[in-house]
Amino acid sequence: MSGDRNEDEDDVAWVSFSSAGYGSAEDDLWDDVVPMENQDSELDWYDDSPIDEDPSTQWDAPPCPAPLGVAHLIRIGCCNHCLYRLAGKKTKNSGPLGGEELRKQAIELNSDLREIESVDHCPTCEDLMDDVDNISEIISDACQAIDFRTMQIGVHIPKDLMEEEDAVRSRYGAPGSNPLKATFVEEIQATLQTDSSDIEFVRERPDVMILIDTLTLRVEVDVRPVFIYGRYIKNSREIPQTRWPCRSCRGRKGGCEACESSGLQYLDSVQDLIGRPFVTGMGALDTAFHGMGREDIDVRCLGGGRPFVLEVKSPRSRSPELSDYESIISSTCGGRVEVNSLRFSDRKEVARIKQTRSEKTYTIRFSTKETIDKEKATSLILSLSGVVVEQQTPKRVSHRRADKNRKRRIISVDEVNFDGEEIEVTLRCEAGTYIKELVHSDEGRTNPSVAGVLETACEVIWLDVENVHAD
Repeated sequence: MSGDRNEDEDDVAWVSFSSAGYGSAEDDLWDDVVPMENQDSELDWYDDSPIDEDPSTQWDAPPCPAPLGVAHLIRIGCCNHCLYRLAGKKTKNSGPLGGEELRKQAIELNSDLREIESVDHCPTCEDLMDDVDNISEIISDACQAIDFRTMQIGVHIPKDLMEEEDAVRSRYGAPGSNPLKATFVEEIQATLQTDSSDIEFVRERPDVMILIDTLTLRVEVDVRPVFIYGRYIKNSREIPQTRWPCRSCRGRKGGCEACESSGLQYLDSVQDLIGRPFVTGMGALDTAFHGMGREDIDVRCLGGGRPFVLEVKSPRSRSPELSDYESIISSTCGGRVEVNSLRFSDRKEVARIKQTRSEKTYTIRFSTKETIDKEKATSLILSLSGVVVEQQTPKRVSHRRADKNRKRRIISVDEVNFDGEEIEVTLRCEAGTYIKELVHSDEGRTNPSVAGVLETACEVIWLDVENVHAD
């Protein structure tokens, strides 16, 4: 130690050193003292950040809006966007212009800030905010031919950038300063609304979903589907409810000879007969069909029709005149399918349609192997009214349904009519009842059955769904 220093001066020097930041210690006799690092102030910076290369920026600056906090943001190379976002100060302008004002104010207070060398990228946004106009233009161009009213924007920002931005913002940013992701989305929304004031930004059920990958600046436009509720009447015994893939090629693209390259076992279905006019009229890609149950191909669905929801995928137009489509569908499919009660719906109703188990009224015609007494047969068939039957999974659907016993109630048997040797029965049953098997018993897998009470084999001729008791 130098003999010129007294004990009091040593104390002053020590206090001065111990309270100084890294940048304020001078080369003197105290250089051999190793200061303790403040563990609470550690930050994980980017590997290529100039902060690690310039010790002069590593200091315990107070958070914004303190002038020293603003000065620190300038020292580490924040762009004008982020400077305004984090500073917590109001200016005449906002955004980058507001940041420019704050930068000028800070330089007036500390002229040394004028000499700060520019960095390659803003450490808090990596110049992402400079791409707002470019990305907004891409979105506008992509949505130009799409009919929509509401929009939602989703953004993917790399995790490391989010972590580093959060570290800087939480330590040096003003309390309540906006995070990068929220600010980026707000800027894009403001830019888009400048070009089109009709756009409404929502958090749920948008017409258009915009997905932005900030790493590649790729923009994906997801046009949300339109849901249409209705009831269909199926007058044909030759079409399935939904598309049926070809048994030979299993619906592969391009099909095979057996399906005439269509990939379908049946060229038409209720789904396509209803959906095709909507695909054409709305400029959609495809449809999905959600019905309240289904009937066999050879079964008609009459009365008020079966409830369904048609999902129209990626439509360019979202406002069809539904009343016009009822007549269009009937005329284009030759009367094989009719629709009624069309209205706009949503995804929640799809779930309701799928989960609803409605009773149904059927009319079934069959013949018996042996001649039977009509009055006795009528009495025996009517005796099934109110009965709970046990049905093992029918053989005809055992390849796609679990093999188990199901208990189903016959709500009522309403009519029994004879036409020569044929018998026609109208009955109402619980949802999930296999009506054909209720008549012929499926080799005893359904008990009791019409064949069982009549004690003779029965052969089903046809079956109609007269009414679906729903809504």
